[in-house]
Amino acid sequence: MAHRLRGAAAITGLGITPMGRIYDKSSTDFAVDAVRLAIADSGLEKSEIDGLLINAGITGNTGGGVSLQLQNALGMGNLRLLNHMNAAGSTAAQMVQYATMAIDAGMVNHVVCVFADAPLREGASAGAAYGGAGRRQGPTGILGLSAGAGHFGANTSYALAAQRHMALYGTTQDQLGAVAVAERSWATMNPHATMRDPLSLEQYHASRWIVEPLHLLDCCLVSNGAVAVIVSSGERAREMAQPPVYIWGMGQGHPGDSRSAGDFPETETGARIAAETVFGMAGVGPEDIDVCELYDCYTYTVVVTLEDYGFCKKGEGGPFVEDGKLGPGGSLPTNTGGGQLSAYYMWGMTPLSEAVIQTRGQGGERQVEKHDLVLATGNGGALNYHASLVLSPHAN
Repeated sequence: MAHRLRGAAAITGLGITPMGRIYDKSSTDFAVDAVRLAIADSGLEKSEIDGLLINAGITGNTGGGVSLQLQNALGMGNLRLLNHMNAAGSTAAQMVQYATMAIDAGMVNHVVCVFADAPLREGASAGAAYGGAGRRQGPTGILGLSAGAGHFGANTSYALAAQRHMALYGTTQDQLGAVAVAERSWATMNPHATMRDPLSLEQYHASRWIVEPLHLLDCCLVSNGAVAVIVSSGERAREMAQPPVYIWGMGQGHPGDSRSAGDFPETETGARIAAETVFGMAGVGPEDIDVCELYDCYTYTVVVTLEDYGFCKKGEGGPFVEDGKLGPGGSLPTNTGGGQLSAYYMWGMTPLSEAVIQTRGQGGERQVEKHDLVLATGNGGALNYHASLVLSPHAN
């Protein structure tokens, strides 16, 4: 018997702003633009929106990000649901999940979920947007020993995770590079993508080291911009302007990291916990998924996520991706817009936005022919927080 929430709600609106080095807008400006685009896309009136969920990105931690005041900037009154959420890169999928449950409970009718960020500054490098945070705000005393030894920020954490996978399972640099090359192949067909020039494995290897074994092209972009989606009931979605994107499955998994013996978040991520729930609710398995839109803050994240969702066995992610199956024409199309590595970095909204486009069948040149079931994931921390959705153009 199908889970009662399968197909009970659908994504009915999508708004994507221009992305990249855009300096004349604040995070709130971007958020307002994305929400307005999503409302127009859905065919709704602003007055019909009665829920608003907000995720602010890195600028939300510095006082300059989008806040609950977005409601006023949008001119929205009488909301039945409002929250500012942050579970790092897993937040986008979580917002859709909570919106779905609120709709099912009869609390709301149409919920906007929005992510907005503007960390890039004119004249400053992209790395400066994130790279200095560990030095400025890290712990002191005994808790600061890691930072004192040079271990701070996301790059070092993911580099160590990739190194451990390489040591345990023999994963190679070429295999990580295969992920970057495949995603760039998709990005060449995406008008929203920042990096649209073709990429060879040789060019990948020639990119500079960030933290070994991560090259520059193993690491995600930094972008200014915003993405918004609207979640409505499955019944109402049938009468709306866009093809409904029905939510078949929802899952979360949060292993944390106690830094104790026996904890292996670097190679055993929250995806393995979320997989059981999301596939169970949807009534499907990894063998049924047509398209993957995976959180790809680093190439390694894609490899380990594929393992933990059961697309291949643990430790076999490297050989699994190296034959090009993730790219155009491959047997498992993955990150079909170019992902965060080549398209744009909007935390969990990057995979979610492309999942909506593919599920609708609106990908244009990059559209995957078979898209009955699409997996969209979000990841945060150093592989500590995870959430996912299974989406379909079919109600049930």
